[in-house]
Amino acid sequence: MNGLKAVGHFLRERVGWHGLGVLASLAIIGVAVTVLYEMLRNIQPAEVFDALTGTAPWRIALAALFVACAYFTLTFYDWFALRTIGKPHVPYRTAALASFTSYSIGHNIGFSAFTGGTVRYRIYSAYGLGAVDVAKLCFITGLTFWLGNITILGLGITIEPSAASAVDQLPPLANRLIGLALLTALTAYVVWVGVRPRRIGVGEGHWTVTLPGWRLTLLQILIGIVDLTFCAAAMYVLMPQAPFIDPIALGVVFISATLLGFASHAPGGLGVFDAAMLVALPQFDKEPLLGALLLLRLLYYVAPFTLALIMLGVRELLLSRRRAVPVPAPEVSPEPLAALPVLEPEAVTDAAEDEPRRAAG
Repeated sequence: MNGLKAVGHFLRERVGWHGLGVLASLAIIGVAVTVLYEMLRNIQPAEVFDALTGTAPWRIALAALFVACAYFTLTFYDWFALRTIGKPHVPYRTAALASFTSYSIGHNIGFSAFTGGTVRYRIYSAYGLGAVDVAKLCFITGLTFWLGNITILGLGITIEPSAASAVDQLPPLANRLIGLALLTALTAYVVWVGVRPRRIGVGEGHWTVTLPGWRLTLLQILIGIVDLTFCAAAMYVLMPQAPFIDPIALGVVFISATLLGFASHAPGGLGVFDAAMLVALPQFDKEPLLGALLLLRLLYYVAPFTLALIMLGVRELLLSRRRAVPVPAPEVSPEPLAALPVLEPEAVTDAAEDEPRRAAG
């Protein structure tokens, strides 16, 4: 026990929580790379290419539609968060731009809390939001994401515990208990925020956030559920046709793999997400499954990332041109001559003759 306490003290004092997070991310990435190497070293690239080209065009189009719907749902993360932190003056179109670009870039670069927050600050600062406001907004959007994940995972693991066992290697009974525990914790949270207004943060100043009440929390959960459902539906459409897999089971595997990729902070969960999917779905041939994963990456990561960069580039170009155009000074029109008093010649003469008299008097 003393040895464990010494290790814990060393990690807490010398490494710190941030360092522990980095070590955990590196450990996840290392395990994923090892698993991928073992699973893919005998892969046939030609068969993977055949799986890519052999996918029916209508399936790719339907998956692209589901991805577009997922990103459309993501815009309501920011829209909801702006109203929660008291910034309803920001229009929806700006919230949609900030949400799409920040998530697209954050998904691909990794460390989405930092990269996405930077993009959001660049866009929202034009509407008077500061760094603290953007930090609050990122907290609320993250809360929406996790509430949706907890709901989906809790329901999915409770209904299909064996699907989660394929990822975490725990017995189905243990996973079902985990699912029930997640749903219980979610219910307790909804009741907790519904009893009275809850504030979290430092002190009573700008760093505090008032959590949404129970009605708005249910709306948060709904937004997260719809987003994750569209993502899982895109994966389901691209999956090989044989053997059959239950949509709920695939949803549990997909979201579990997504969370592992998110925890690794690897760009797009690269390697981690793919390894988890390959391990959890051994009933599928590796080449067709790998082809489906590559198509999903193209639709969910590469295409939105490219579009987001173009949109931000166009926005910056327009802003720079707007700043470069000089603002013309307002012209001062001279007073019309007709408005000035006109002196008759006789009046001028009389005034000149009277001047010596006034001086003498």
